[in-house]
Amino acid sequence: MKTIRKISAVSLLCLSLFTVVTVSCSEENEPPTIQEIQNRNHQNAKTQFVDSKGNKIAYRILGKEDGIPLVLLPGLGGSMDDWDPAVTDGLAKKYKVILFDNKGVASSQGNTPNTVQEMADDAIDFIKALHLNKVNIMGFSMGGFVAQRVVLTNPGLINKVILTGTGPQGAIGLSNLPNIIAGTAGLSPEASFLKFGFTESAQSIAAGKAAYARIQLRTTDRDPVLSDATSNSQFTAVLSWAQQDVNALTVLKNIKNPVLIVHGENDLPVSVQNAKNMAQNLEHSELVIFPDSGHASFFQNHDAFVAKAVEFLGK
Repeated sequence: MKTIRKISAVSLLCLSLFTVVTVSCSEENEPPTIQEIQNRNHQNAKTQFVDSKGNKIAYRILGKEDGIPLVLLPGLGGSMDDWDPAVTDGLAKKYKVILFDNKGVASSQGNTPNTVQEMADDAIDFIKALHLNKVNIMGFSMGGFVAQRVVLTNPGLINKVILTGTGPQGAIGLSNLPNIIAGTAGLSPEASFLKFGFTESAQSIAAGKAAYARIQLRTTDRDPVLSDATSNSQFTAVLSWAQQDVNALTVLKNIKNPVLIVHGENDLPVSVQNAKNMAQNLEHSELVIFPDSGHASFFQNHDAFVAKAVEFLGK
């Protein structure tokens, strides 16, 4: 059954533009103490590494130890440090949340592939390397492209899916991404963040500035910025995904897992029509559209988003 809602809430695609000063990550994986588990959050969760087919993949665990974990897949240029703590810590109050850098990204070893399918394969390898038999996944923007391919490739590994600010292959408007990026030339990191993720209303801008400030709060053990090779590979993968595919929505019908789709009504790089199209072609989907919200609608409306995500995952 499909449910479509438009929710009012009060008050990134190029998140690599917003990364700040970094320091090196911890190399050791020591079992966490009970106190560490109880206290770990977005600011202090230790960076750990797991071997995935010969590459050390960086990850952090927030929140609980038990239950079905929620694995987060970031957008183009994003790393573990580009999620809004209001979202990650909010989700971690109820669930075990796993942040990670896919192969070749930020603190992780390896060469980043230039196709979404290969990124999905690497994500699956990472989940299996942690010896997890069932996970929920949440993808933002490019991470949403990857999430779609993960569940299509290995549906048995996935329980539920959350898609934010994303679209199907051939997503409407995505091919205009180079022009959108060109329009941010000369802007400060914060100004670029606001242009990509938020609208021009005073309320949205204020929420965007608050989200940007929260993202900078972690000052130690931060990820390094993405390498040029990784950035180029990701950009190639996204532009390939943007190419029209007449069968894309038909392929989505093969996803039988429950899916929550969250989108901003005024998303600049990925039109909201993409979310509506996905909802119409996913058998078990719910669609939430936040008004006066852009690409990072779930950052702007973090309280409403977390409440909805927790409800969805808990059903």
